[in-house]
Amino acid sequence: MSTIAQEANFDGLIGPTHNYGGLSDGNLASANNAGLVASPRAAALQGLEKMKTMHEAGLRQGILPPQQRPHLPTLRRAGFTGTDQDVFEAAWQHAPRLMKNCLSASSMWAANAATVSPSPDSVNGRLQLTPANLSTMLHRSIEHPQTQRALETAFPFADVHQALSEQSVFADEGAANHVRLCESRGAQGVELFVYGRDGYAAHRPGYPARQTRQASEAIARSHGLDPVRTVYALQSDAAIDAGAFHNDVVCVGAMQTLFYHELAFADTAKMQSDIRAAAKGLFEPIFTEVPLAEVSIADAIKAYLFNSMLVQMPGENRLTLIAPLETEENIATKNYCDKLVAGNGPIGHVHYVDVRQSMRNGGGPACLRLRVTLTDAEWAQVNEGNRFSPGLYETLKEWITKHYREELAPEDLKDPAIMMESFEALDALTRIMGLGSDFYPFQRGD
Repeated sequence: MSTIAQEANFDGLIGPTHNYGGLSDGNLASANNAGLVASPRAAALQGLEKMKTMHEAGLRQGILPPQQRPHLPTLRRAGFTGTDQDVFEAAWQHAPRLMKNCLSASSMWAANAATVSPSPDSVNGRLQLTPANLSTMLHRSIEHPQTQRALETAFPFADVHQALSEQSVFADEGAANHVRLCESRGAQGVELFVYGRDGYAAHRPGYPARQTRQASEAIARSHGLDPVRTVYALQSDAAIDAGAFHNDVVCVGAMQTLFYHELAFADTAKMQSDIRAAAKGLFEPIFTEVPLAEVSIADAIKAYLFNSMLVQMPGENRLTLIAPLETEENIATKNYCDKLVAGNGPIGHVHYVDVRQSMRNGGGPACLRLRVTLTDAEWAQVNEGNRFSPGLYETLKEWITKHYREELAPEDLKDPAIMMESFEALDALTRIMGLGSDFYPFQRGD
């Protein structure tokens, strides 16, 4: 049985403290661009323009608000006391590395916000969301309480679960390691969970494998998924060591199609076989594998070919890949995209978007959005301030221009004014998006 449903992309609105901190081990772009002067205003406007492009194309578009930065609750739990300014200044003086983590605007990458199972897949017929604990990286591990609050505000009709235990066995990175395949959005689908390690095994050498199988299994259980329609696949060490810190750096899927690099999975044949078995009686999966001989793993990661949005545009039979400009500028990935479009496969169009500010920190178009499949009735119940509209676009554009700095250098982050500017901006945003006067910790006096 199928109901009418569409996929909505809820993009993370980039926050006022957007900077290049180089905090993410295994993320090559983050490491390579650490210390550069950032442009928070340009970054936020680029993200907003991407949302506008998707909305004007006829897709459902949502917005998730940025989180409070600096995150004073973390600093206070670390022993800093006094006024907000006292905490700010003391943390910079005595724990500057911790302070950098508490100023990161990383919640912009909404693909890591949560894992989402739409109502057709869950046993109770309700939308399921589990905030990711993001326990591998300090700067991201502080996000999930506010993420839960944001999801509960945006989706008041859904089951929003608590994040998994913040422990290595249950390390969870959200939808960046999750793909849903289906015949139609409102029908039962197959959910693919990709993990980098067994949580009970010894840590592998090299870059961290961030997602555990135990975390993926726990989420599938709590979401009430049918085990027959659920697949677990191991990410390859080759991909992780090359800089694919999340599976969405080497794989993306939509509808019946899984688009991935030859080195994405530890056992590609098993992954395909398992998906075919899970999809039996529902649909015939389509596997589009990019050969290593045509696109090296280094080019795929540098250009973020797979960290693109794969979407079904209204009125189009073939899928569209929303890729960053960097994919167009890389000879290997551009040539492959041209070949893809010229062929008769499931992907018929490639559209390039400018998200350079995000890309310099290691986040492409796919990182910036959380995919949420919603029935028409569910979409109507989404908090109005979380649904993109031309009017909201204009208001947010004015808000960004008013409150965001044009440039933000590493030394600028030490100025207490950046904290006050950020809090003032976020306080205004809660009124614009209808989030409530106690949405952020600083509004509650936390």
